[in-house]
Amino acid sequence: MADLPYGPPVRVSPLIRFGRWSFLTAGILYGAFHQNRLSKREVKIREVEAKEKAIRDEKIKREKAIAAAAELKNLEEMVNKKD
Repeated sequence: MADLPYGPPVRVSPLIRFGRWSFLTAGILYGAFHQNRLSKREVKIREVEAKEKAIRDEKIKREKAIAAAAELKNLEEMVNKKD
């Protein structure tokens, strides 16, 4: 220990050690509580997004069907004009 640059380590007060461990424990508990709360909120958001996605997918499907029918009609008109 004599070759340490700042000398031997200093004994930390039990009050300071208790405070450090208390804040560490409080931080972990707060983090777990906050994570649980945010997880519940995220589940609700994902449920809403899933419902909206089903509606959006159906709308896109109809738009694609309409676009495909219009394209088919245009192609038929182009083929009929050449004859």
